[in-house]
Amino acid sequence: MDWKHHLDETSANLADYRKTHEAAGRGFTAMHRGAMGEGSLTLREKELIALAIGIAQRCVDCIGFHVQAAAKAGATRDDVADVIGVATLMGGGPAYMYGVKALEAYDQLIGEP
Repeated sequence: MDWKHHLDETSANLADYRKTHEAAGRGFTAMHRGAMGEGSLTLREKELIALAIGIAQRCVDCIGFHVQAAAKAGATRDDVADVIGVATLMGGGPAYMYGVKALEAYDQLIGEP
């Protein structure tokens, strides 16, 4: 999978949806900002949690976006690998398969082998 192309395409689709249903787009953005805002957990920790849930729920788009955001917040490839272990524990074999996608996304989007 070409992660950069995939996320660019998803971002364009999301932008189109936000124009079509502005209230829903604003609502989701507000919820995202509220959940990821300042609190007792760091942004890095929150992004890694979101990545684990994306893996366990088998959401390819969530995996890509949260890999990028986690790395931007200071997460390393080893952090992503650790998250895959926890997500697999909670989500079983399907999470394991999607976890491998998260490492592929990290390697392509962040470039740290």
